[in-house]
Amino acid sequence: MLPPRLHQKLSDMDKQLSAIEKQMAEQPQQSSWQSLAEEYGKLLPLTEKFRRWQDIQNKLEELNELQNDNSDPEMAAMAKEEYKTLLVDADNLAIELRRLSSPKMADNTRNCFLEIRAAVGGNESCLFAGDLFRMYFRYAETRRWQTEIISHTDGEMGGYKEVISRIIGTSVYGALRHESGAHRVQRVPDTESQGRIHTSVVTVAIMPEAQPEDNINISPTDLRVETFRSSGAGGQHVNTTDSAVRITHIPTNTVVECQDGRSQHKNREQAMSVLYARIVAQRRREQHEKEAGERRALVGSGDRSDRIRTYNFPQGRMTDHRIGLTLYKLPAIMEGDLDETLTTLAQADERGMLDE
Repeated sequence: MLPPRLHQKLSDMDKQLSAIEKQMAEQPQQSSWQSLAEEYGKLLPLTEKFRRWQDIQNKLEELNELQNDNSDPEMAAMAKEEYKTLLVDADNLAIELRRLSSPKMADNTRNCFLEIRAAVGGNESCLFAGDLFRMYFRYAETRRWQTEIISHTDGEMGGYKEVISRIIGTSVYGALRHESGAHRVQRVPDTESQGRIHTSVVTVAIMPEAQPEDNINISPTDLRVETFRSSGAGGQHVNTTDSAVRITHIPTNTVVECQDGRSQHKNREQAMSVLYARIVAQRRREQHEKEAGERRALVGSGDRSDRIRTYNFPQGRMTDHRIGLTLYKLPAIMEGDLDETLTTLAQADERGMLDE
């Protein structure tokens, strides 16, 4: 069975979808048709499953009457067998509807921000931060996603001390959400003359892009906005004007810098979008900790202090410690071959949610 509140929510979605279908059929040339089509696409998958669940419920009621009809024992026996089969189908659909209706799953359709920071390991950590960014960029290319760098600070010998990118496409956050955490690399640096293996750490954060329904209200009085001269590449323009922007959200002490845009207005706009995403992510973490307490979900909380993965270059392996997955195809993974890893993580997460 479906919880009453979820049943009501799905019923409302069903009515909303019917209203959109009617509106699109009556006025196919209206200016808002595209936005209606997008809303229709969001509602359709869940509503179709709900309608199928309702059809099964109606059929179960009919079969229940038939199996209790003593006037035709043979028909009652057939109805009883079909009732058992449909009851399993109804239960499976109810589980799927609960899973797809969870707030965590609803976020999956959003674009996301990818933050990569060098942590432990000095220059080698910066170099690996660059390698990880390239890995995600290559994966985004295979999925035909768009990527744009919001801000970056280069490492002294290459790579990045920090890089923030926006990734745009279908279900981006859902695909990458489990990448948040500490990524450890074990390899021999190019500068190591003795051939010794060094261990470095890079942190990754995946944040869903904020949406109006998140109800994030930031008062201008809570912001400290500073402008400064861009130091990165970009030609004479960025080096001679105060186009870079640093925004501090005073209540949470959240600081965002952006200097890759060619205008102060663009940099401020991008910095605010990252700020909204960070505040949404912080709320998600707090909600998760409140609900789960000390117990962590199978694939972790996404906390940046969690060591989630090790990339061992001498052995050519990648190990995800949360699910015990080890793959001996590290060169392919670093070229963006992440499908097996991300699919296994998603399946583990679904099992964890159903267990909860």
